[in-house]
Amino acid sequence: MDVLINVFVALHIIGIASLLGGFLTQMKSMSTGTVRFGPAMLHGALTMLVTGIALVGLNQADDNPVNNIKIGIKLAILVVILAVVYVKRDDETAPKGLFSAVGGLTMANIFIATLWT
Repeated sequence: MDVLINVFVALHIIGIASLLGGFLTQMKSMSTGTVRFGPAMLHGALTMLVTGIALVGLNQADDNPVNNIKIGIKLAILVVILAVVYVKRDDETAPKGLFSAVGGLTMANIFIATLWT
């Protein structure tokens, strides 16, 4: 079971890398006003959602402790990110503030995951 959990952790990290990488590669475009939500950001957020749910289930099945408050907060943040990216994915440009908010929420999710013990 530990191997399976570690595989899903790796996939979860790949999802966050895709979401954050999509944000970071577009930061230069913010100054020109041509920033947009790319497919990598949507796919990264979806990957995080699916693997995160799987990780909670696998950890509970293996009788590992799960902090439900932490998971709930992370899920709420991810749902907001996913909703914004999904709704604005086909727009030619995205508002700078909304794009920055997605990046900030993504980093907040990373800090919650790593610093909240």
